[in-house]
Order: sequence, then structure tokens, then C-alpha cells
Amino acid sequence: MFEGYAWMVWLGVALVLVAVEAATVDFMFLMLAGGALGGSAAAAFGAPFLVQAVVAAIVAVVLLVTVRPWLKRRFTVEQHQRMGAEANLGRSAYVLDRVTTSNGRVKLAGETWSARTSGDSIEPGEEVVVDAIEGATVLVSRARILGS
Repeated sequence: MFEGYAWMVWLGVALVLVAVEAATVDFMFLMLAGGALGGSAAAAFGAPFLVQAVVAAIVAVVLLVTVRPWLKRRFTVEQHQRMGAEANLGRSAYVLDRVTTSNGRVKLAGETWSARTSGDSIEPGEEVVVDAIEGATVLVSRARILGS
């Protein structure tokens, strides 16, 4: 009955699986849709249903084993993203006013911050690294030059 249109049925299954993937975004259903496209191609070449199903299963498994892990790594965002003031930890800043153990000013991410250092004072124009943040004050240290 549907022998001449089997490739359309497989194509319809692939489209449904892509729609489910759009809702889940886990790349599992996308790989299964790829398998359904393989079954559709086999049907288009006139293969019997058993061959179509085997082709669909093999293509889906190959995609699940090879392509899905790569896609997951490529599109997965790391779980803990630092936000707000915490995102400035480790960033470079430039000293505007001499930074001492009690006060100073730095330019950090385009903004002026009050700053302190735990070591020797740091003169204007020097580059520093943000070690910690206490309220609206950054604790900084001299930027280390690679190789020293």
C-alpha cells in the first residue's frame, strides 16, 4: 500500500524527531532523525522494509556514537559561570591612583574601582590583577610577566 511512498513516511518520522529535538535540545532525537533520513534514502532506492530499518538503526547508532558527543561538547555551556563582581576575579586592571594597603583606584573593565593591595604600593600606570573583591573594593597584586 505505502511501498512507493515509504521514503515519505521515513521523512515524516525524521521531521517529527527534529521537532521533538527542538523541545529537548539533547541531540538524541536529532541523531535518530538522521537515522530516519538514512531509512528514507534506502526506501527511495527501493530497498525492502527490513533493509530500511537496518540502515536507519545503523545510521542512528553511528551518529549517536560519533557526532552527538562532539555536539554536546561544542554546545554545552559550563555549569558555573561567574557573574557580577565575581566575573572580575583574575582580570587585569590599570592603576589610576597609587594603590596601598589602605586605598587606591584602578580602572577595571571600563569602570573605576577603589583598590587595596596586601603588599608593596603600586604606582599609577602599572597593570595589576584582581585577586579578590570585598564590597566595592578590589584587592589587587602586580601582574606577573610570563617567564618570570
